[in-house]
Amino acid sequence: MNERPHVLLVDGMALLFRSFFATSAVGQYFRTTEGLATNGVQGFARHVLAAKTMMKPTHLAVCWDMGAQTFRTEMFDGYKANRPAPPEDMLHQFDLAKKVSEQLGWKNYGEAGIEADDFIGSFTKQWQGEADFTIMTGDKDMLQLLNPSVKIAFMKKGYHIYDVYTETRFKEEYGIEPDQFADVKAFMGDASDGYPGVKGIGPKTALELIKKYGSTDGVLEAIDELKPAQKKKIEEHKDMLLLSKELAVIKCDIPLAVALDEIVVPNYTSDMVELFDGQELKLLARQLEKSLIPELSPFDRTDPYER
Repeated sequence: MNERPHVLLVDGMALLFRSFFATSAVGQYFRTTEGLATNGVQGFARHVLAAKTMMKPTHLAVCWDMGAQTFRTEMFDGYKANRPAPPEDMLHQFDLAKKVSEQLGWKNYGEAGIEADDFIGSFTKQWQGEADFTIMTGDKDMLQLLNPSVKIAFMKKGYHIYDVYTETRFKEEYGIEPDQFADVKAFMGDASDGYPGVKGIGPKTALELIKKYGSTDGVLEAIDELKPAQKKKIEEHKDMLLLSKELAVIKCDIPLAVALDEIVVPNYTSDMVELFDGQELKLLARQLEKSLIPELSPFDRTDPYER
């Protein structure tokens, strides 16, 4: 009997930004002869190659944010409005990263108006029961997607260290079900995404409320049981609470006309090494070259991205 497919779902933009800032902080941009920075792109691609070696997925999809305007910004003007514009050296790397991903045989998924999170969530629902999933991201919002066949690998320093969450670990740490995490976020808000939740209610109180009452609606139904100060805060900010819940929930019903066999992990070839050498993506070319020789490690542990 064949083992179940193992799908690696990559949060492309999170990885691209992380790779860019890990090296730009120490002045390493790995520029081409034309002066174009390639640090984010090479870090992104090499990180996924290393993850493939460590995690051994059978299938792979890279999901992207496609511009700042999404259905969430239509719901709330302040959504992600506090994020600074990307550095100039990064702008050309957005398209280049998708191009390199395609050249490596990885399928890219993204659509204007929809976030990468929503594609990742929809993939896990489309093949629920048919495959196991590892989500590679830096975004804690993804915790709501955990179930017995979904785990999340949060990126830590370098290529080889991940903070891996399973459904079991989440329940032990938080004492709630993963799909209740959006209710916690509704109360505590999310500073990085720019929505406030209920002003004056922090993560600890938010979690206690959901543990006791089960959901945002459950708290509102039991509002008269709360301490006067809590009741006042929630009543004053009820509209923002309900809006924050909508913003926090990952949309898992995006239609995906994708068959599982379309995202099988590809084989890498010496032609790809030449292709990336020609594009002056030397670090990526060398890592691919090593991966073609079985006895060599596919990544160099004295790597600039390890800092």
